[in-house]
Amino acid sequence: MNDPRFARLANLLVTHSTALQKGEHILIEAFDIPEAMTIELVRAARAVGANPHVACRNGRIQRELVDGSSAEGLSTWAAYDLERMKRMDAYIGLRGSNNINEMSGVDDEDMKNYMGLYGKPVHSQERVNNTRWCVLRWPSPSMAQLAKMNTSRFEDFYFDVCTLDYTRMQKAAEVLAERMARTDRVRIEGPGDTDLSFSIKGVQVIPCCGTHNIPDGECFTAPVRDSVNGVIHYNTPTIYNGISFSNVRLEFKDGRIIGSSCDSGNDDALESIFDTDEGARYVGEFAIGFNPYIMDPMMDILFDEKIAGSFHFTPGQAYEDANNDNKSQIHWDLVAIQRPEYGGGTISFDDELIRKDGLFVTEELQALNPEQLIGS
Repeated sequence: MNDPRFARLANLLVTHSTALQKGEHILIEAFDIPEAMTIELVRAARAVGANPHVACRNGRIQRELVDGSSAEGLSTWAAYDLERMKRMDAYIGLRGSNNINEMSGVDDEDMKNYMGLYGKPVHSQERVNNTRWCVLRWPSPSMAQLAKMNTSRFEDFYFDVCTLDYTRMQKAAEVLAERMARTDRVRIEGPGDTDLSFSIKGVQVIPCCGTHNIPDGECFTAPVRDSVNGVIHYNTPTIYNGISFSNVRLEFKDGRIIGSSCDSGNDDALESIFDTDEGARYVGEFAIGFNPYIMDPMMDILFDEKIAGSFHFTPGQAYEDANNDNKSQIHWDLVAIQRPEYGGGTISFDDELIRKDGLFVTEELQALNPEQLIGS
């Protein structure tokens, strides 16, 4: 017997996240997830009269394809996947993982070539900009371990988080988006020497409430490219290209990263990421997270970037719908949590305190605090 939660999630992804319509085409890209969930998505798409297409992926095979790849091979792979993506109206990516470090040890040049020759044309340029897309992780024992939960409890948590009332969240998030759209100067202060300032004037603001990611709960924009100055410490551990990093510290001058360090991983690996291209040393996204069910990091960015009381400040590529003209092969969401148990901190817009220790303090924004989003 299939888990009934699969059907509920599939229905949410098809009717809310991608708003699939009769006659449209959707690509379902399934990485290491149960066949039953892929089948439920096919059924949900057909129930609204759409045409589902499926690509089944495997993490270990993906690693082998990237490691030791040639430019010719990557370009050909990208060409046929790009042609398929161009024919799609919508995209759902379900990403399971039996080992979150599967890509560790892949040659740096091979990874850069993969991101540039495959990831950029197929996903960053075509899928992100020309389809209604939604990406989500799939629960696994390894994710439960990272979340410090048993597998059954984590699965319950996962489905609660993924199927919350996104309509309520959307109404509250639109108020924050309007406030950010009127803002010029942002200042972020926190423990240690965190003191960061930048402008978001004139950059579009996007509230995210279950349309592009599940789970969701953020409002994002981008800093004016050359406006970032100061220091930020990220207190959430992260994985990039299979390498784990913690306590990443970045120093900015006129928008550019001029210094970096971390406690784990290693500084050379960190610098290598920021040396990917010129845009990797500039920031392409600033976002405030507020999912009321996600309270602690689990080294999975689709969850961690939505943590209640968090923000992320992202070196690399800007999204086209909140574009500060920064271009890069990387887009690295690095997260800082500002709730008291993580050291606290403040966010101010144009010298007005907006959030303190993870809670919104202005009356117009308090509907985004956890007790308001969860309340009956």
